[in-house]
Amino acid sequence: MRGLTGKNIVVTGAASGIGRASAARLLEEGARVLGADITPNGDRPIADGEPDAWAFTAVDVTDESSVAAMVAEGVRLFGRIDGVVNAAGVAGGGAVHMVDVAEWHRVLDVNLFGTYLVAKHALTQMLEQDLVDGARGAVVTIASIEGIEGTAGGSAYSASKGGVVILTKNMAIDYAGRGIRVNTVCPGFIDTPMTRNIFGVMGMETPRRDIIKEHKLGRFGQPEEIASAACFLLSSDASFVTGHALVVDGGYTAGRDHGVTEMLGLSAP
Repeated sequence: MRGLTGKNIVVTGAASGIGRASAARLLEEGARVLGADITPNGDRPIADGEPDAWAFTAVDVTDESSVAAMVAEGVRLFGRIDGVVNAAGVAGGGAVHMVDVAEWHRVLDVNLFGTYLVAKHALTQMLEQDLVDGARGAVVTIASIEGIEGTAGGSAYSASKGGVVILTKNMAIDYAGRGIRVNTVCPGFIDTPMTRNIFGVMGMETPRRDIIKEHKLGRFGQPEEIASAACFLLSSDASFVTGHALVVDGGYTAGRDHGVTEMLGLSAP
């Protein structure tokens, strides 16, 4: 992708899943990356490349002082921050009458409040930076298809991701005039440790099968497939893209099948 070589990117949730895949792809594209996560895992996500292009710091995205320190560390290391992938997130939900208040707050605090805090401090830094090729920076949030349509039992998770989608659009409006683009990626169900924990619970075999079937490509996505979308939105190839919710979901939200493709002989053999 064009325009990522030499750029300085902060990636939250970088210890696993989409965040780690995004950090790896950015390194492959020639960017310098500060990975951050509440889970200590400073291992470089790829073996090759410039050794000084990777650094890791601990962050709690629900704690403002921790987020501020993360951004300050990025500036100390690189001099400026050209982009952010905010991939830190947690799962959680259930029917509303069954969701404990503390659990509701845990999910909203990480997924939505954490996105706000990371964006707040990254954007504050970007506003102080000089324009480079007409831009001060780019922010990519990670939402979900559950942020644009309902899912049974989604409640807290869906609410948090719906908030991320509209927050992203608002930030895109607010900062476009200052040379900062803001977009979000809405993944389908992705094969990450978080997803495996959910569907590894006894009794989830049928929902798992049905959810895979709703992905028209017949499988869960891979973290690397979401990382490629996030990197595109950071790159100069997306220089005219802002305020967009990019759905990467294997056809999950395209519409319902109801067994018609099988009847027509068009389903997978």
